[in-house]
Order: sequence, then structure tokens, then C-alpha cells
Amino acid sequence: MSLHQFLSILRARWFAATLIFLLVVGAATAWALLRPSQYTARAPVLVDVNASDIGGGYAPGMLSSYLATQIDIARSDRVAERVLEQLKPQLLPELREPLRATTPQGQHRELVERLQEMLTVRPARESNIINIDFTASTAADAARVANMFAAAYTDLALDLKTNPAKQESAWFDEQVQSARRKLEQAQARLSDFQQRAGIVGEEMADHEMARLTTLATQLAQVQAQTTDSLSKRGAGRDTVAEVMQSPLINGLKADIGRVEAQLQQASATLGPRHPQILQLQAELASLRSRLASETGRISTSIDTSLETGRARERELQAALNAQRSRVLSLNRERGTLALLRQDLQAAQQAYNQVNDNAAKVRLTSLTTMTNLRPLAPAVEPADPVGLSKRNTVAIAAGAGLLLALLGALLLELVNRRVRSTDDLVMATQLPVLATVPAASSRYTALPAARQRLAYSPGSAS
Repeated sequence: MSLHQFLSILRARWFAATLIFLLVVGAATAWALLRPSQYTARAPVLVDVNASDIGGGYAPGMLSSYLATQIDIARSDRVAERVLEQLKPQLLPELREPLRATTPQGQHRELVERLQEMLTVRPARESNIINIDFTASTAADAARVANMFAAAYTDLALDLKTNPAKQESAWFDEQVQSARRKLEQAQARLSDFQQRAGIVGEEMADHEMARLTTLATQLAQVQAQTTDSLSKRGAGRDTVAEVMQSPLINGLKADIGRVEAQLQQASATLGPRHPQILQLQAELASLRSRLASETGRISTSIDTSLETGRARERELQAALNAQRSRVLSLNRERGTLALLRQDLQAAQQAYNQVNDNAAKVRLTSLTTMTNLRPLAPAVEPADPVGLSKRNTVAIAAGAGLLLALLGALLLELVNRRVRSTDDLVMATQLPVLATVPAASSRYTALPAARQRLAYSPGSAS
């Protein structure tokens, strides 16, 4: 189709094209004038993400999952219910429409769903900011409710953080009391055992061990002395060291030897009854008596020393056995004492650990801060959502013009007319040999059907 054909079609179908254009523009203008205005207010909230919040790392997948979780929390029913509680004294016009539900629970749920339909929560592009958008019929309501949603979202995040900590704090308080009771019981058992066993400190065990060592040393010494005395008593009197080393006995033996020598010399020249012989015999007998007496005294001393050593040995052995039993008993008591001290130390460590955890949880339950930071309150939007009325009419005019052209072409296709030599060529598939100018007065007298066939800048012949 040439441009000339297209223009001829438009000139012939101008009324229908104009009607389509006016209808489209009129409908768009009516819709722009009658449609209710909708305003959208935005309350941005910064999510201050820490490593502990997303499992100890900043992996992109974990970060996006964390932000998606925060968006779901902001869109949750609990946030909408908090906002609805604040709006109940003065509901929005959109919420005053008749409700489909009949029960109070159903009506409440329907109001929550309407609020959620008017709410849009999306993350800002490549950032940790969540935009909370709310759409309402007035700019003031949109800003007010958007700020309500932002505040309810941050309050719910704080509750999600502190409420479990409060429950854990109550549980930890019970555990602290239980650990304290166990610690006190362990301390009481240790004190009672120390008082019952008479254990004051570690120096007592050292003293008892030193005493045992001293008794063992003394017993060994006494046993050595007793063995020596026993060996001396079993030997001959003259072979005993004390006898052989005694100056008195050695002197007596020397005197006896001297007297015996004198007696032997005198016996060679004198008779047995000679006074000198008798005197030497009497002196020799006296020396031998003294020697026997002195040797007997030493033997008696050895016997006495042996009996005394045996008695001392028995005493030391009994004392050593008693001290050994005392040390063994003390060692058993020290083992029990060590176990009690270990129990006390374990109870102390358990109490300290539970108390530290309880303090941390208690501090968390009392916190008033979250990782959510409202950047700015929502302000009343100046312009409604969507296209302005002028833009709507302009777009409708363009669309109406396009539809008018399409409508004219469609009407022409439904009821095809020959309006030029090009149409004639297309219809007959024959060449046009010549054309004549259109007549003036006589042409107007022709019927309308023949006028349409003949109408062209140059009539076909």
C-alpha cells in the first residue's frame, strides 16, 4: 500500500477514525478524572549486619538470605497486627469498606490482609537498606502508616531478640540457684570432713610422714645394736671387743702374766709351802678373781644392753606400726579430702560458668538496641502514584490516534473500495492506459456508487 492509498483511505474513513480517537481520549480523560489518587510513602530502614547475625561470615548467599528473612519479618502478620492495633481508633478509608468475614477473628484477619496488600517491602539495590512503602488514598495516611510499619518492625525485631533472652534468663536464674546450692553443699562436706578427720593443712601430713621416717631410722639403729649385742653374747668372753679393748682387763692380764712368771721362777727354787710361793699364789688368785669379775661385768653389761635393745626395738616397732597406720589412714583421708576438693572446685567452676552465662543473657534481655536503624521518617509524598492526568491524556491521545488509524484500515479491509488508479490496478491486475480529469457538474450528478468508482485525482478511462 502506497502513501497515496493510505491517505485516500483516511480521507474516506475520517468520520470513523475521528470517532475512535474521541472515544479513546474521552474514556482516558474520564478515567483520569474519576480514578482515586493513591499516594505512596517510603520509610527506609538500614539493616546493620554483623558477622554474628549471619553465622560468623559475610558470604553473599548468607547475606541475601538474612535480608530476605528481615523482609519477611517486616511483611509478617505480627507487624501488621501491631499497626492495626494503632489504627483501630481511626481506620483508613480503605479499611472501612464492608468486610466479607462475619466472625471477629475473620474480620481481624481480613483487615490484616488488606494492610499487607497496601504494603510493599523491598531491598534497595545492592545495599543493606530495606524500603518500607505504604500506599494510601491520602499522602498523610501513607506517611503515617509507613512510619507505623517501620516502628512496628523495629519493635518486633527487638522483641524477637529480647523475649528468648528473657526466657533463658529465667531458666538460668534457676540454674544459678541450683549451682549455688551444690557449691554450698560441697563446701559443707569438705569442712565437715576436715573437722571430723582433724586435718588442718598439708603440713600435718608432712609432719606425720617425717615422724614415720624418724621412727623407721631409730628402729633400724636399735635393731643393729641388738644384733651386735646378740653376736657379742654368742661369742666367747675373751673374744668380745669390749673385753679385748678394756685397759683394766688388759692390765689385769698383764699382772697375771707377771705373777705367773714370778711364781714359776719361785717354784723352781722354793717349796710349795714357802711364804713367797703362797703370797704369789694368793696374789695370782686375787688377780684372776678380779679378771673374772671384770669380764663378768662386761658380759652382764652386754646382756643388759641386749635386753634393753630388744625392749626398745619392740617399743619402736609398735610405734612404727602405729605411725604407719596413722600415715595410711591420713593418706586415705587425704585422698577423700582431694576428692572433696575436686568436687568443690567442679561445683565452683560450674557455678561461675552458669553465673557468667546468666549475666550475659540477662544483659541481652535488658537491651533496647537492635541492628535496625531507621534512616529517615516517611514524609508525605507530593504527587500521587502513577501517571499524572496530563500524561494520561497525552498517552491516551497517542493510543487513540493509533487505534483510529488501525480502525480505518480494518474498516477498509472489511469493505474494500477503489479510490485511485493504484486500487484499480490492484483489483484488475491490468495496466491503466490513460486517465482523464474529473468532471465538475456532470460528475456530481452521477449516483454515489459510480462516484466512488470514478473518484480519483485523475479518473481512469
